Amino acid sequence: MTRILAVVPARGGSKGLPGKNVRPLMGLPLIAHSLGLARLCPEVTRTVVSTDSEEIASVARAHGGDVPFMRPASLAQADTPMWPVLQHALAEVERMEGKPYDLLLLLDPTSPTRLPEDVASAVKLLAAGDDGVVAVSQPEFNPLWHSVVEKDGRMADWLTAAADVKRRQDAPTIYRINGLLYLWRTEFVRRAKDWRAQGRHKMLVTPEARAASIDDLPQFERVEALAKAGLLPMPWLKEKR
Repeated sequence: MTRILAVVPARGGSKGLPGKNVRPLMGLPLIAHSLGLARLCPEVTRTVVSTDSEEIASVARAHGGDVPFMRPASLAQADTPMWPVLQHALAEVERMEGKPYDLLLLLDPTSPTRLPEDVASAVKLLAAGDDGVVAVSQPEFNPLWHSVVEKDGRMADWLTAAADVKRRQDAPTIYRINGLLYLWRTEFVRRAKDWRAQGRHKMLVTPEARAASIDDLPQFERVEALAKAGLLPMPWLKEKR
């Protein structure tokens, strides 16, 4: 049986939205949404929270979260990349259990709108020769039509490839990494230094309307408004009723 470790990373000290990981969203702390989602995924063997914050750890545990270790300060800086955080979490859990995992699933608390079927689809999509699966969606506006302002104040194409596309219909289909989920083989997590530069990944295409990411208050309020309107399903909320 494939052993899947889900990691929910939640650093304290957010600057964009202070306390966002424990801020109530639809009656639950933000981090609890990812924990609730994981409980609905039979594919997941174990879910752990990686945090440097005692407050976040306490809130996570109060909502059924497993916090078997505290993240070291060296991996909890504002500029710390996510990759070494995941490598540390995998190493700690495997050391404690004394046996390896096959896959690692990243569930970022700031993307609380993923569904159990997304996880199931990602697991099924991963094939021999793949290092991982990354959730993506099609942005409403193609970045080929985006512009920048040059030093002289004049407009210029943001991407040089835009000059070769004369009509919207001729533009290539663009996908953006939306953060809903990432799934990797643990063998790849252990050896790779940079997942984007070294990995071979499949894309899990998810609806852009559901690809919410929370980094500031307006984004938080937008997600909550959509959820209250029934436009962002959150099946794990039924657990607390």
